[in-house]
Amino acid sequence: MNSLALGKRHVCVSTVTLSFLNLWSLTQSVSSTAGIIIGGIIIILAIKFLTRCIELKREWRTERARLQATQMEAAAAGAPVQPANGAFDVSSPAPPYRGSRVVEMGAVNRFLDDILREKPARFTPENLREFTRNYAERLGSGGFGVVYRGAFPNGAQVAVKILKSTLDRRAEEQFMAEVATAGRTYHINLVRLYGFCFDASVKALVYDYLENGSLDHVLFEHEQQRQGLGFDTLYGIVVGTAKGIRYLHEECQHRIIHYDIKPGNVLLTADYTPKVADFGLARLCNRDNTHLTMTGARGTPGYAAPELWLPLPVTHKCDVYSFGMLVFEILGRRRNLEPQHPAVSQEWYPKWVWQRFEQGRFDDVAAASGILQAKDREKAERMCKVALWCVQYQPEARPSMSSVVRMLEGEEEIARPVNPFTYMASLHTVSSSSSGGSATASSDSSKEFRGTRGSHW
Repeated sequence: MNSLALGKRHVCVSTVTLSFLNLWSLTQSVSSTAGIIIGGIIIILAIKFLTRCIELKREWRTERARLQATQMEAAAAGAPVQPANGAFDVSSPAPPYRGSRVVEMGAVNRFLDDILREKPARFTPENLREFTRNYAERLGSGGFGVVYRGAFPNGAQVAVKILKSTLDRRAEEQFMAEVATAGRTYHINLVRLYGFCFDASVKALVYDYLENGSLDHVLFEHEQQRQGLGFDTLYGIVVGTAKGIRYLHEECQHRIIHYDIKPGNVLLTADYTPKVADFGLARLCNRDNTHLTMTGARGTPGYAAPELWLPLPVTHKCDVYSFGMLVFEILGRRRNLEPQHPAVSQEWYPKWVWQRFEQGRFDDVAAASGILQAKDREKAERMCKVALWCVQYQPEARPSMSSVVRMLEGEEEIARPVNPFTYMASLHTVSSSSSGGSATASSDSSKEFRGTRGSHW
């Protein structure tokens, strides 16, 4: 009886064991099959993904070809066009814009939260009327048109520059330059271009709103505001402006030459943070291009570098010269040229500063500028030396803007400047000489010019 029971138990155990083995084998088979199926699905999805990528690439090429064809037709008809690759081209004969970025009011709120890092948006005339409350607050006007104060739906304050309805060729070029350059920059010391409108009825640019207006207004038109500016604030304006230009020259993907650095094109926030503005004359260039060919004079007299007015090669160092002239005006809190100045020797401030510096009498400069404290005097002397280097006649003798920033902040030693105005005496000699002596005078002036070259940079 016991043997029979043991035999039955053995059979049961064997049966159970066999069942478990069969179940395990089935599980392994199912897992293997599932793995094959999943692997197959992944392969199929990968193939579909690659196929879609190829299709998208073909579609992109087709669309690009279509855009190029459209542009050729539009260009032939004289209509505004946009480069097919989406990049702005300053040399293009028509205003560049992104047709796909027309912004309706319903979409404005969605993109405003991240607008600071967006490319310029293309607004409609209806957008502009909404932003400005039907052009309720006029800020100013000029040869370009009228500027109105406005606000985005999220409360951000903006300035809307409404351009003249009829743009001549040069005005169109300036419009393109503004969008192409300011539209691709983002720096605390550059005015932000939020967007533009290019419509048959309205042409406009939409910028940051800067509470304190231009540096020109603060320095020369608002006596009380100028007197209230401490030297540290003025020094901060100089350094901030230098950093903005440094960004344009050295930190952008493509170097941007501004061509019109002056107090009127430096705007100030509520806390007097400077922002370089007005890129209407600006130009993009590759860093490998050491010289540019100019088709006409640029810049503002009194700030423009000599090479912009003479048949000489032009580089980004023309902005350095203009910055130097701007620094002189900040240092003196006066315009560089004051024909009615009581002291005849101070009619042209930069040369008077050089004469005092050369004679070791910088205290005269500091006193005339109301700079009395020792800590301010040291910064002022740095500003003076930097300005003298920046306005050297030879572009090669002028420092880079990165060197300018380091020197202003005391991180780089400043070599003793050489006379930047020797060419003026040479030009005077040439103009007063007879035709027989002109060649000699010109030869002498060339030697003087070579004497102003600097190997420091």
